[in-house]
Amino acid sequence: MIKNIPLDHRDILSICKICLDRGGIIIYPTDTLYGFGVDARNESAIKRLNHIKGRKSPLSIVINDFEQLVSFKNLSKDNKNFVRNNISNKTTFILPNNNPFVHKSIMGDNHSIGFRIPKNKFSPNLVSHIGYPITSSSVNRHGKRPMNNPKKIIDEFGDEVDIIINAGVLPNSGGSKIYLLKNNKFDIVRN
Repeated sequence: MIKNIPLDHRDILSICKICLDRGGIIIYPTDTLYGFGVDARNESAIKRLNHIKGRKSPLSIVINDFEQLVSFKNLSKDNKNFVRNNISNKTTFILPNNNPFVHKSIMGDNHSIGFRIPKNKFSPNLVSHIGYPITSSSVNRHGKRPMNNPKKIIDEFGDEVDIIINAGVLPNSGGSKIYLLKNNKFDIVRN
């Protein structure tokens, strides 16, 4: 049975760390939607998440700051400036990944991976606290609309995930804007 923990719980980061360290799945609020989170290095947790979602597709990860993003990929000065100027606009950047820190099963074509730094405090604080990136995938089954109501999320996924960090009903959102780095230039994939 899922643990429904309020966002303002004083031990929320430690509780999530224990769960994620053990290969668990959390549902957490971002600046756009609720997201499924697993340790991005843990193959069995990633497989479990893909089973719940009903798909095997690349997954984005949450990182805690711009410098961590730069450590994953050497970017040109222009591309660094582009990322820096757009990072806080509910944006995912898909970049070739030169860092073996995440499991290959979450990568897309050409070993690319989507990176997010959500504007809300919880997600980057969690990643900073646990010391490794987590996945960021909207809470829904493949082909269905993302869910933003904790009660409905618990009804749908309560027997399949370990923790929901309950921030109440989130505003409807289309998710993040997505940019893909291709031929050293960013192209918009989703607006």
